[in-house]
Amino acid sequence: MKPTAPEYFNIIPPYVPGKPMEELEREYGIKDSIKLASNENPHGPSPKAMEAVKHALTNLHRYPDGAAPELMESIASKMGCQTSQIVLGNGSDEVIDMLAKVYLNAGDEALMTEPSFMMYSISALAQGARAVKIPLTQDYRHDFDALEKAVTDKTKIIFLNSPQNPSGTVITKEEFEPFLEKVDPSILIVMDEAYIEFNRDHEAVIGLDYLNGDHTVVTLRTFSKLYGLAGLRIGFGVMPEHASQMLNRIRPPFNINIPAQVAALAALSDSEFVEKTLETVHNGLDYLFDALKEMDVVCYPTQTNFFMIDLKRDAKAVYEALLYKGVIIRPLGSYGFDNHIRVTVGLPQENERFVKALKDVMTGS
Repeated sequence: MKPTAPEYFNIIPPYVPGKPMEELEREYGIKDSIKLASNENPHGPSPKAMEAVKHALTNLHRYPDGAAPELMESIASKMGCQTSQIVLGNGSDEVIDMLAKVYLNAGDEALMTEPSFMMYSISALAQGARAVKIPLTQDYRHDFDALEKAVTDKTKIIFLNSPQNPSGTVITKEEFEPFLEKVDPSILIVMDEAYIEFNRDHEAVIGLDYLNGDHTVVTLRTFSKLYGLAGLRIGFGVMPEHASQMLNRIRPPFNINIPAQVAALAALSDSEFVEKTLETVHNGLDYLFDALKEMDVVCYPTQTNFFMIDLKRDAKAVYEALLYKGVIIRPLGSYGFDNHIRVTVGLPQENERFVKALKDVMTGS
C-alpha cells in the first residue's frame, strides 16, 4: 500500500519555468548565453541590497524575525497602508497559495484569464477547487463581460493580472470599476501587480486605491522584477485586515529568510537603481520595437519589462533555433499561443544580440 493524494492532484499541471542559462550551456556546449525569458532585471540586484546581504551573512545561524518589523514599516510607508494589512510571502506566489488555502474549498471556483500566471490555477486546483479560465479579448485584454457572466454562487476568488502576463496589457479604471460594482462583496478580488512599476499608462488601475472599500481587494507586489531579487524569493500582499489576519494564521513562521529581508529593505531605498532600471527597460523597449519593424512579425504594446511577439510561424522551432545561438526567450505554447514568444528587455548589447539572432533564424541565415 502507498499513501494516496487526493484524486484532483492528478489534473494539476506542473509549472514550467524559463530555461536556465546553466542548463543551456551544459546541454548545448554554448558559452556566453543570454537569458531573456523570465522577466528578470537586466542589471542584476540592487547594489544596496547586495551590500546588505553581505553584512547579514554572519547571522545565518539565527532564525529570522518572522514579523520583519523594519521591512513591514518600509513597505507600509511606500504603499500607503498599515503594517497590519501586509502579508509577506516567499515570492508573491506564496501569497497566492495562502489565499487559495484560506478562501477555497473543494467544489469552489476561482476565475482567471487564459492565459495568465499558472500559479493561480495550480493553487486553486490544489484545494480541490475549479479553475475557471476566461480567454482574453482579441487585443489580449481582460474580458470583463465574460468574467462577469462566469461568476456563479461557487465563485470565491477572481484573479486579475495587471499588467497582464504574457500580453503586457493593463486593466484601466474604466474597465475595472463598473465590474467591481457588479461583483458580490463576498468574492475576493486579487489584483496581481508584479510588473506595475514598469507601467506608463496613466489610465491603469492601481489595486491599492481600493484597499479600504466595500470589496476585499488584495494587491500583490514582488521584489523579483524591478528590484532584481528574484533569487531571494520575496513578495507581499496588501489586503484588508480581516484577510491578512486569516493568512497570517497559516503563514510559515520563518518564510522570509534573513538575506531576503535585509535585501528587500535596502532595495526599497535604492532610488538610483530603480531609475536606472526603468530607463533601461523603457529605452530597450523603444529600441526593440523599432528594430523589429523591419521583420515580418507583430510586436504587441506592453506596460511591462517584456513584450509578446507573433512570429506567424511555429514558435517552438524558432525558440530551439535561438538556443543554438545562445539566446533564451520564452515560447508561449504552454499558454496556448503556438506562434508567439515572450521576450524580456535586456541590456542594450543583449537586445542587439537578440535582434540579430532572430533575424538570422527568421531568414534562415
